[in-house]
Amino acid sequence: MATGVRKSWLFRNVNAKIAALPMVLTTLVVFVGGTIWTVVYSFTNSKLLPRADFVGLAQYERLWANSRWMQSIENLAVYGAFALVFTIVIGFLLAVLMDQKIRYEDTFRTIMLYPFALSFIVTGLVWQWILNPEFGIQSIVRSIGFESFTFDPLYNPDIVMFGLLIAGMWQGTGFIMCIMLAGLRGIDEDIWKATKVDGIPTWKTYIIVIIPMMRAVFITVLVLVTSGIIKLYDLVVAQTSGGPGLASQVPAMYVYDYLFTAQNLGQGLAASTMMLLSVLIVLIPWAYLEFGGKKNG
Repeated sequence: MATGVRKSWLFRNVNAKIAALPMVLTTLVVFVGGTIWTVVYSFTNSKLLPRADFVGLAQYERLWANSRWMQSIENLAVYGAFALVFTIVIGFLLAVLMDQKIRYEDTFRTIMLYPFALSFIVTGLVWQWILNPEFGIQSIVRSIGFESFTFDPLYNPDIVMFGLLIAGMWQGTGFIMCIMLAGLRGIDEDIWKATKVDGIPTWKTYIIVIIPMMRAVFITVLVLVTSGIIKLYDLVVAQTSGGPGLASQVPAMYVYDYLFTAQNLGQGLAASTMMLLSVLIVLIPWAYLEFGGKKNG
């Protein structure tokens, strides 16, 4: 009986399984195979071309002793902390405002989501012009009489990451707003009616009722924003090219430069493996909360 059931399952939806075969093979060969190859050769002394000259943890020791890598981690930590908090908070507040069934909601939602349709290269170039002190915001404000006004974050090493943060939030906040809005629209109307009957203020309803009910939405947003922060690259290249000095260097730039410019494959793959590890640190708890927690419940 069990054999018959197994055979019937194997031959069920055969056409769909055959159609999915290229995608499965691509995932196994390109993603899984590439990941394994990256990790294995990060333990080698490969230079221009990969070679099986294993040196243990030497590449990782050099990596964490490199001041440029440490500066990249520090820069990403500053950018990531502010991006994570402000993107989620502003995205949620915009979703709350949009959930009030305002007039021309579709138009406003499209306008807010439009920046997400642009590539980070385009976004970076646009905000490089806007923040340029010669013809950007600083120049415009000075032209109307405020001669002492200064606003040049991309040229100030102390605040350059905040210049990048402005561009990153401009592009990504609208997308987070749409996800939050979908979560809010999924809340049963009876819950709102019950809180009004009980006399609970609207702001308190959001804090003690709505936000806990949107736990899955917030976790998903957290994963999306965090993974985007970790792989930050093209926005930095378009706006600052990692400058001034090392003030806006990020780990992805370190990986690219060592793989293709410095021709130090082993060092680049070691840095890439550390970025992969940071992504897994985010994804594994999310997968457990989303799937393991439900199963245990």
